[in-house]
Amino acid sequence: MTGTGTAAEDRVFAALANSTRREVLRLLRERGPLAVQALVGHFDMRRPSLSEHLKVLRDAGLVSERRSGRQRIYRLEAAPLADLQDWLHPYERFWRDRLRDLGDLLDRMPDDERP
Repeated sequence: MTGTGTAAEDRVFAALANSTRREVLRLLRERGPLAVQALVGHFDMRRPSLSEHLKVLRDAGLVSERRSGRQRIYRLEAAPLADLQDWLHPYERFWRDRLRDLGDLLDRMPDDERP
């Protein structure tokens, strides 16, 4: 995820913007590969609606699909999330530095001037 605004980055961010898709990723992370039928039981939606969410995740590279007979099994693919973490790291460092500076300022303030 180097550079800014690539199509791959946009697909990952768009996929993660939806709470249903984040929940699918959580389920796959915690339980391992799951069939669509097992996934759909966790949501108040029909299989075609969940399949649309799975397509978005697949297009973003966040899940992979394999067929086992008539079933489709989905598996978490974490590489795009690691790329996302690399993209977010400078922002994390920015806020960590700001909070450290605030802590230093509060440590220097007399007790009667603290908020």
